[in-house]
Amino acid sequence: MPTTPAVPDGKRPTLAHVAARAGVSVALVSIVMRGAYGASATTRERVLKAAEEIGYRPDTRARVLRSNRSRLLGVQFGLRHPFHSDLVEGIYAAAEPAGYQVALSAVAPSRGERQAVEALLADRCEALVLLGPEVPAARLAQLAAQVPVVSVARRLRPAPPAVDVVRTADDEGARQAVDHLVALGHRTIAHIDGGRAPGAADRRRGYRTAMHRHGLAEHVQVLPGGPTEEDGARGARTLLADAPTARPSAVLAFNDRCATGVLDTLLRAGVPVPGEISVVGFDDTSLSRLAHIDLTTVAQDVPRLAELAVGRAIARLDGEVVAEGESVVPPCLVVRGTTAPPATG
Repeated sequence: MPTTPAVPDGKRPTLAHVAARAGVSVALVSIVMRGAYGASATTRERVLKAAEEIGYRPDTRARVLRSNRSRLLGVQFGLRHPFHSDLVEGIYAAAEPAGYQVALSAVAPSRGERQAVEALLADRCEALVLLGPEVPAARLAQLAAQVPVVSVARRLRPAPPAVDVVRTADDEGARQAVDHLVALGHRTIAHIDGGRAPGAADRRRGYRTAMHRHGLAEHVQVLPGGPTEEDGARGARTLLADAPTARPSAVLAFNDRCATGVLDTLLRAGVPVPGEISVVGFDDTSLSRLAHIDLTTVAQDVPRLAELAVGRAIARLDGEVVAEGESVVPPCLVVRGTTAPPATG
């Protein structure tokens, strides 16, 4: 094996360093790194081993600049939403086998959706996959005039013709939760809603529909809430302000974070769950699966949502005819330890 070329401290190894290490030409190293034809299996193995030994990594950004395509899917996600983290993982799993890379841009309290999207466009992303976007539909239509846009986890009424929508049947998920609680024997079921968050209106409607279908219209109770733990805690404190006999025996929270705030508030008040009040969340995030939370929740099919979102984006990029309308994925109730029959006596 040739002597390893000196790589100055702090400098990135180059194709020339790999070539000298492997004892081949720079052109041959380039062929191997591009996965092109022209190198034998033995040479390819020697070059890749040399690259690993000196820590060479291809400069993907430079390759992008040399080509007419970036093959980058830009993903906007909420930094404080665990469900978005699950979706991002699914998007990576769907995009990479199709030959696409993923660029992420976060929405945070100090960083709005417009800034997040502009960063993705500046990175030459070929399509945008927006997780729970809250901007007006007209803004999404403007973006879709520039690049393919897929909106995930938000119903658009009506959806702009060029914007693809992939979402869960949120109303059906709420109905499944109510059906489960009613089957356990609950009649007084409250809903802490999601305010104006994507999906909140559908979940609220699904809750009301299910309560009416079970003949429990007089027990409908919708409390103002939101997507955070603080929102859930505020809703729980409202419930606890009533006398124990006037409290609902079960609560459906907007999402798992909201449900976690409910659980924490009930625990601090000495109200046993599910002994006195059962609690159901929504999303089946990693949070709900923690042993000390063990939350009954409505699961969204993350792999399917991610597969559909990536597939829609790539189909648009490939010039395929994409059917108009939404792709709606059914949810599934996951029963864990926070629901049980109501207390008797």
